[in-house]
Amino acid sequence: MHPIFEYLPLVVFFVFYKVFDLYWATGALIVLSGLQIIYFLLKKKPVPKRHLIIFALILVFGGLTIFLHDDTFLKWKVTILNTFFAVTLIFSRYVLNNNIIKNFLKESMELPEKIWDRLNISWALFFLLCGVLNWYIAFNFSQETWVNFKVFGLTGLTFVFAIGSILALYRFLPLDDEVEKTKTTKVNKP
Repeated sequence: MHPIFEYLPLVVFFVFYKVFDLYWATGALIVLSGLQIIYFLLKKKPVPKRHLIIFALILVFGGLTIFLHDDTFLKWKVTILNTFFAVTLIFSRYVLNNNIIKNFLKESMELPEKIWDRLNISWALFFLLCGVLNWYIAFNFSQETWVNFKVFGLTGLTFVFAIGSILALYRFLPLDDEVEKTKTTKVNKP
């Protein structure tokens, strides 16, 4: 259910783009992203920061796109968002000494610190690459090509990169026997 909830605004954006136009699609994206925030508030759950950031960017850049009837703003939103994620990963790790990727995944896996750092840098570089690719496609190809890339290309690249990251980490994960021994050792220590 969670992935559907995450990608629903993107799917609705694409459908509205195909049925109506970019401006209706942008309006639908703003409304659905706002409804996601309201959902969390009604459920009395904390709103994830990424949802707030994405909603703020969609509201500003999507609003400008609709108000000025210029798709440039919406095209820049994707590049700015990916660049923001990349800068946040780097800044958080090397200025605040806080590895965000490690914080998200440390409950499900134990890795050496240098591997966490590599994973953090890899994701930061990936987000930068997505930002650059979006910029290049948005301003060198047709609007339809850009929308298809935004919906399918970036989503596909993210899934492929996530799976590649998991496969790359697999060799660093302890075997089940090693995990059990570590847990037993920690419990038995005085």
